[in-house]
Formats: sequence, C-alpha cells, structure tokens
Amino acid sequence: MKLGFCLYKFFPFGGLQRDFLRVATECRDRGHEVHIFVLSWEGDRPEGMTVHIVPVSSQTNHGRARDYHKQVKKRVRDHAIDGVIGFNKMPGLDVYFAADSCFEARAREQRSRLYRRSNRYRHYAAFEKAVFSPDSKTVIMVLTEAWIEVFHEYYGTQKERFHMLPPGISKTRMAPDNAEEIRDEFRKEFDLLPHHRMVLMVGSGFKTKGLDRALDAIASLRPAARKETFLFVVGQDNPTPFRRQIKRLHLEKQVKFLFGRHDVPRFLLGGDVLIHPAYNEAAGMVLLEAIVSGLPVLVTDVCGYAHYITDAGAGLLVESPFRQEDLNAKLAYMLHADERAEWQRNGIEFGRTHDLYSLPQRAADIIEQTIAES
Repeated sequence: MKLGFCLYKFFPFGGLQRDFLRVATECRDRGHEVHIFVLSWEGDRPEGMTVHIVPVSSQTNHGRARDYHKQVKKRVRDHAIDGVIGFNKMPGLDVYFAADSCFEARAREQRSRLYRRSNRYRHYAAFEKAVFSPDSKTVIMVLTEAWIEVFHEYYGTQKERFHMLPPGISKTRMAPDNAEEIRDEFRKEFDLLPHHRMVLMVGSGFKTKGLDRALDAIASLRPAARKETFLFVVGQDNPTPFRRQIKRLHLEKQVKFLFGRHDVPRFLLGGDVLIHPAYNEAAGMVLLEAIVSGLPVLVTDVCGYAHYITDAGAGLLVESPFRQEDLNAKLAYMLHADERAEWQRNGIEFGRTHDLYSLPQRAADIIEQTIAES
C-alpha cells in the first residue's frame, strides 16, 4: 500500500512526534510505501520514507493548517496514495491518531462566547467535526477511554469507530542492570551530591505541562529543603516567560533548562521525582517511561496515563480540581518519603509485567485493516 502520514510539525522531542515516527516506521517495515506530509521537519529524516515539506504562506496557525490541508489533498491525488493517516485533525482522513483532547469541549468549557465567533475557532471546530461527526467514516485510534466518552458526548461519534491503543514507550526506557552506575555518573556530571534532590520535568510545551505550577511547588519547600532541591527542565520550548517567574521566586540557582535531549533515559535514572502537573494531557508517555526506569512520579490526574501511576503504585496523583497547595505538599513529601524505594521497585516490576510497548504494532494493524476495507 501507499500510505500518507500527515503531521503539521515534526521535531525529535515531542511525544506525539515520537508516536508518529514509530507508527510510520512499523508500516514501512511491513513493506508499505510511506509518504510523510509536514509543514516542517527538524532532525534526521527517516530512511525508506519520502518526506514532503508542504509550503504555505498564511501568517496565522489556523491559516497555515487550512493551506496545508489543501496542498496535501492535491499531493495525495498526485502520488496515488491509498490511505491517509492523520496525527492532526483535518477532513479526508481514513485513520486519525487522537493524541489531542476535544477542541470543542475546551472551547465550550474554558473560552468565552466571543472566542467562538473567531476565525480560529471556526477553522479548528470544522476540522474536528470533519473527523468526529457521525457522517464521517474516519477510523479513530485513541490512547485513553476517557476521550471516547468526551467525543461521543460532543459529536455523537459512533463508538465502534474508536480503537483503543496500548501505550508505546520504548523498552530502552526500562531500568538496565547497571542503573545505579549510570545514576552515579549522571549525578557527578551535574554536580549533584548524595543529599541533593533532583526533580525532573520532561515535555515540550512548558505552559501546558504546568511548569509554572512546578516552579511554585519548588518555591514552597522549606528553606533548607529548597536549597538542596534542583529542578531540571528538559523540553523544546521558550523559557523566557518562566525566567521571570524564576527570578520573582528567587529560584535562579535551583532551576536548570536543558531543552531537547536525546539522552532522556539518563535523566530518568538520575532523578528523584518526575513532576508533571499538566493542565491537560491526552496521554503522557513520559509518565510510563519514568516508572519503568524506577523514577517515582507526581502527576495531575487529568493526564490520560495518570492512572498507570496508581495502578503500578509508583507515585502520587494530584486530584482535580487542582490545588497548588496539594501539589506543594505532595512534592515535599515525595522528596523524602520512606516509600521511595517501594515506588521505585513497583514501577520497574510493572514495566516487566504489563504491555506498555506495542502501540506501533497495534496501530499498524488498524491502518492495514482500514485501508484494505475502504
């Protein structure tokens, strides 16, 4: 088959982007001809796939998305693509990978009526409806059960069109036999002493991931504990708005930005707590990567994969409605809790006994079946 994979922007450090590449790679490895259509591509291009950079001229995000869609429609015809797989919402998809929450729900519950008169709203609402309307034939792959109910509530989407995917983290994230050796080397490299505590935050999109909340939690620690606690932020985003908050909270010596990294497993082994106080998160692959490496997790319960933390017994949840005081107290507790070793053992064992890895294979199965039947 000739398969067209659609994604607005590819960069190496996003969870959605990694899922995208793993699914495309699995399809390529099964012998399919893979064409990738993107607005931009950062990093090395994959072997055995054709990457098409789609030119657009609009100055707004929704305008670029509209122009991208028009261009992709033409290129799909020109290359005689058999099936189109989208990782962003747009019309004309055979299969959609639902890694984003319901736009209409956010617009109705978090925005004003005035916003819903904007061109931006009209564009994204129309593109989402094209995927989830009962009139649509798009097959939808989802990461969590909760999203099925939300999209069904807002659009009446037939539930048989949804297909649940298992998580798809790499087994390289599992704690290796020499984990302690790697941890010691990492901490020496970053001048972390045995009594220091390293809080790790991983994710591109600092605002959505709740970096402001994490900074407030670090600042809330008692002076002696705060002095010995360091927040390492790994992700591809602009830190400038948060540097002002860091200065206001007097955390200049406690926070280190490392931007996108290819050696995230070392950080998972070197840390003491992964903090992920996201405002919303469809899944949260890093949560699973952390627990299977033995790093306890503190996460808001709005994240799709947050339930795995309690299922595994590998950390704590901050329940909705979010309260900063709850996050503060739980971080302070986790940094020195007696359960730390237990959380670590539980996460590693959970990774050995549960399927957290087969997303690309299951997604490729669904794609093949859908295109063959269309």
